[in-house]
Amino acid sequence: MKSVFLISAATFLTLAANSQAQADLSTDSLNVSLDEVVITATKVGKSTPVAYSDISRQELSRRNDGQGIPYLISQSPSVIMTSDAGTGIGYSGFRIRGTDASRINITVNGVPVNNAESQTVFWVNMPDFASSVENIQIQRGAGTSTNGTAAFGATVAMQTQRPEMKPYAEYSVSAGSFGTVKNTVKGGTGLLYDHFVFDARYSNIHSDGFIDRATAQMSSYFVSAAFYADHTLIKFQTFGSKEKTYQAWTGVPSEMLQVNRKYNPCGAYMENGVMKFYDNQTDNYWQENYHLIASQELGDHWNMNLTLHYTRGDGYYEDYKANAKYSSYKLPNYTDPEGNTISRTDLVRRKWLDNDFYGGVYSANYRSEKLQLTLGGGINKYGCDHFGRVIWTQSANFLPQPDYEYYLNTGKKLDYNVYAKANYQFLPFLNGYLDLQYRGIDYTIQGSDDKGGDHIDVDKNWNFFNPKVGLNYQQGGHNAFVSFSVANREPGRDNFTEAAPNEHPTHETLYDYEAGYNFTHSRFQAGVNLYYMDYNNQLILTGKISEIGEALTSNIKDSYRMGIELMAGVEITDWLHWTGNTTLSRNKIKNFTEFVDNWGTGGQEVYELGTTDIAFSPDVIVNSIFDFFYKGFSASFSSQYVGRQYLDNTSDKERSVNSYFVNSLRLGYVFKPAFMKEIGLDISINNLFNEKYETNGWVYSYLEGGERKKEDGYFTQAGTHAMARVTFKF
Repeated sequence: MKSVFLISAATFLTLAANSQAQADLSTDSLNVSLDEVVITATKVGKSTPVAYSDISRQELSRRNDGQGIPYLISQSPSVIMTSDAGTGIGYSGFRIRGTDASRINITVNGVPVNNAESQTVFWVNMPDFASSVENIQIQRGAGTSTNGTAAFGATVAMQTQRPEMKPYAEYSVSAGSFGTVKNTVKGGTGLLYDHFVFDARYSNIHSDGFIDRATAQMSSYFVSAAFYADHTLIKFQTFGSKEKTYQAWTGVPSEMLQVNRKYNPCGAYMENGVMKFYDNQTDNYWQENYHLIASQELGDHWNMNLTLHYTRGDGYYEDYKANAKYSSYKLPNYTDPEGNTISRTDLVRRKWLDNDFYGGVYSANYRSEKLQLTLGGGINKYGCDHFGRVIWTQSANFLPQPDYEYYLNTGKKLDYNVYAKANYQFLPFLNGYLDLQYRGIDYTIQGSDDKGGDHIDVDKNWNFFNPKVGLNYQQGGHNAFVSFSVANREPGRDNFTEAAPNEHPTHETLYDYEAGYNFTHSRFQAGVNLYYMDYNNQLILTGKISEIGEALTSNIKDSYRMGIELMAGVEITDWLHWTGNTTLSRNKIKNFTEFVDNWGTGGQEVYELGTTDIAFSPDVIVNSIFDFFYKGFSASFSSQYVGRQYLDNTSDKERSVNSYFVNSLRLGYVFKPAFMKEIGLDISINNLFNEKYETNGWVYSYLEGGERKKEDGYFTQAGTHAMARVTFKF
């Protein structure tokens, strides 16, 4: 990729073959660039002053045994991942520079992926999406202007697979620990009639999970149809999924870590003095995505891109609520046949989401000898009905109607932005970069709430100006940059619906200072990035979670993240390579005030703690990978060390996730028989040395009887476990 503005394939040359001969022609002879004209205005190259890393399709494919995207990118600089089920399958997530997905801008073909209200990404709704991804670029820091939610720790830009110019078929099956089985079927027509290409994929994944009952049953599809002309590309893509996962949102209580690291309290209830677990304590969701992409070359210097998109989502989670108040569900108390008034009951409820997200993103790209210019933006609209239904009560099934609806509210969000990016070559070795973005948001929530209250009424508007400027030096194998960026981010839905009575969430602002240097040699590469991210009113994770496991945040006036990222790689021999990266950081809140609920008085105690560590922000992250290749055999040995993560902002070790060091091994062999393209065999042994560790958690601490107590949950990860895979390519 030559620059942030240059569409990788600005021109599609005339196709020189007829459909009868496609199978005999090489891709090169077709004279077609496979780097399609997709929205790449949000991606960067070496001439842009941004710290970034790229993950190729081959690298994703090599590691993909069914885990989600968070697992597959976890070896990138400053990235750590977590998994509710302990295996990377099902609910999983990642953080970059200590920031979670709600503060990371994530796009597919330039289309926002982050949920418009929560601003996070639910990777469980994109199972095996990696099998249809061409590449992933991670821009650390504020990155460049993009569409959708603000980038407060990173930008993750995914591009879907490029059409294959030759017919192909592929089938892979993976099987391993915890009853995990993954099947993937892919195929494509190759180029038809000099203009058309069709590709498709279907995947199915099942896993019992490491955590008790943390089963996952997921399926997904991807279909692409593309039309090529001399200067035009029109592509339609649709991808979607269906998932049913048993809830493992609350983690393992700390008192159980030494007793049963697989313990899952979700769905627990008592019956006649015996603990039981509700069978259908599950999350269920269906999602469909549609992208219509059009790209047009206009002369020698200009090209334009437009993507129209629509996403449909629908689903619910069901859970058993023991000893629930009737009033919390807007139901009258129950009077039994003996005349006793009963105010509580066991019940089963379902909380639903029914949402639509649609809009368009666009860019016009100009390139001359010295100037690269992009004018772009997008407008996207989101609407979601949030509603809950009680489907069963223990007390004589006392419901006014079947599937009794006890709350309904609607969230609506309009998000629009325009940006201009210019990269000018002042000297053969020096580029200047300027990026200006305006972003506007209109957000409303109207309706009844889910906590027994009367009404939710949120009506907010924000107007943000986000400038970025930098210089980039590039000569020989040397590349260096400095940059300064401003980013603004609005509060998410939970900041309003879960706010304390006297809490008034406001937008946050980031001032991001970055500098980097990279040296590249034929057999060696090394780089260093320095960053200082200064936050005003940062929405910091408090350690609390919502009832569905979403991390809750509150504004903190003054905080910062600063660090150094070191990267290196060396080709030790032709058959042995090593790559690694290290992040050393300080993540601090200045003048932190802790408010602790006092259950004895009904009030709060206030503690002035001074400078403390930001929750979930380890000071050290280290990755190392050795890759071995010899003829058809390959091996990879990877390691990751992650330092201590505090669960709240008090820097108290009693409320933290211990540091951990995990190693994994992958072995593979590729056969090339005469009757097919290849057969690939590989086996992965994860957590090779059976480390007992947790990657995430939550805590709520309080005072009772003058004693500090807590409720918590830790997300334990699987010990040594293995996956084997066979892939047939035709």
